[in-house]
Amino acid sequence: MDMALDCRGLACPGPVLRCKDCLEADAPDTLTVTVDNEAAQENVARFLGMRGYAVTVTPAAGGLAVITATASAATDVAAAAEAMPGGPGETAGRTVAFITADTIGRGDETLGARLMVNFLATLPELGPRLWRIVLVNGGVRLAVTGSPVLDQLKALGDAGVDILVCGTCLDFFGILAQKEVGQTTNMLDVVTSLDLADKIIKI
Repeated sequence: MDMALDCRGLACPGPVLRCKDCLEADAPDTLTVTVDNEAAQENVARFLGMRGYAVTVTPAAGGLAVITATASAATDVAAAAEAMPGGPGETAGRTVAFITADTIGRGDETLGARLMVNFLATLPELGPRLWRIVLVNGGVRLAVTGSPVLDQLKALGDAGVDILVCGTCLDFFGILAQKEVGQTTNMLDVVTSLDLADKIIKI
């Protein structure tokens, strides 16, 4: 079965939710999704890839992109959902650092930036309990070119920590192309991460 979704004009996480519903209801052999912004493009392509589909992205006129996801004989949508980070197969006891700004506290921005560097440099002390770092709003600036904490975030990612960076936020600030670390994500991933976390550290 081949299906097509027109996700133009949908705010995050609308495009991903449309794809999720389609896969769960119909498990199409081929799914074609039209989106109208880069954040949606990255989110949908990543989501479908994690669900076991082979994904290609084709630019179209007017700033659109057409994402084509094709199932192979080995694609098992249900099994892929179990294996997804944040999916039903995840175990409990995970700590999420939910970071909403690029500085810590109020009073002095220079001090706040220094505290953020120290905070991220100290997070490895949590060891294997640290599961994910979720960056939203001003926190996404930590993941882009010129950030003073890129090295810390890259080291955490290399150590197996998932780093999720809000695509809508990157797009709002005009810095999507400058992201250097982490996965561009959507609100569905954010909500799922917070729901599955055993502990949440909010900054």
